Amino acid sequence: MAKILIVDDSPTERHVLREYLVQGGHEVFESDNGEDSLVKAKEMKPDLVVMDVVMPGMSGFQATRTLQRTPETQNIPVVLCTTKDKETDRVWGLRQGACEYLTKPVRKEELLARIDECLKRGR
Repeated sequence: MAKILIVDDSPTERHVLREYLVQGGHEVFESDNGEDSLVKAKEMKPDLVVMDVVMPGMSGFQATRTLQRTPETQNIPVVLCTTKDKETDRVWGLRQGACEYLTKPVRKEELLARIDECLKRGR
C-alpha cells in the first residue's frame, strides 16, 4: 500500500481516481491545484503523486517541474494524468520529470500498473 496524492481541479476526476486507487489498496490524499500540491507534498511526503496538467493557476507541468527540482520532493515519482493527448505534450511532461504520462479517460488497470512500475523504479 502506497500513500498517493491526487492533484486535479475536477472533483469528479478526483473521485474516480480515488476509487481506483483505494480499490488498488492505496492510501489516498487530495489536492485541487498545483500550488497546494507542492505544500502537501512537502508536508506529507507521499510515495507518489498523480497529477492533472490543465488546472487554473499553476499547471501540472509547472508543479511537476517544481516537485522534481525541490530537494524535499525530488524523489517522489509523478504520474501525469491528463486530457492533453498530443505526443509533444507527453514528451514535455516526461521532460519535466514525470515518471509516466497517461491520458484521460484512464483505465483502472492501466493506472494501477503504471503506478506500480513507478513505485518499483522510483522516480
